[in-house]
Amino acid sequence: MNDRLLLLGLLRREEMHGYQLHEFIDRELAFCTDLKKPTAYYLLNKMTSEGWISEETAREGNRPPRKVYSITPAGEAAFQQLLRQNVASFIPSRFPGDVGIAYLDALPPTEALGLLRQRRAQLQLAQEKVSTAPAHRGSLEWIVEHQRRHLAAEADWLDEIIEQLEQGLK
Repeated sequence: MNDRLLLLGLLRREEMHGYQLHEFIDRELAFCTDLKKPTAYYLLNKMTSEGWISEETAREGNRPPRKVYSITPAGEAAFQQLLRQNVASFIPSRFPGDVGIAYLDALPPTEALGLLRQRRAQLQLAQEKVSTAPAHRGSLEWIVEHQRRHLAAEADWLDEIIEQLEQGLK
């Protein structure tokens, strides 16, 4: 449902063709969603058949025709319902990478440290990506800040584990 909410929310702002939607998500929101292009097109087609969005074929210059999507009144009603459900719901975070941490003691300590440092370097790249996210106004800025804080907490936690393992080697 979150993917539908995302697409409807973007179409509320302006009508767009599928490529524009995907580019915006990839450029502005990739750190908070993993919506893939095929899934987006599938959902656009599904929401069109449900009457939530309409599509119109448009052509710009010599480019091939494109489907331009816009939200319908039924789509606005669906958006409002999905929005309220999403905002009111607590969705617990899951950390699949923690499974390996549960068995960290099965590795030699020096190897574990090396692997954790690799993980920390990847985390640093994610932090840099979020820190260079384009400036947003209003509620979009809140999700950027949420992601920034989550990554900072993850870095602190990982640094503590690395420090504890380093202390054990001394």
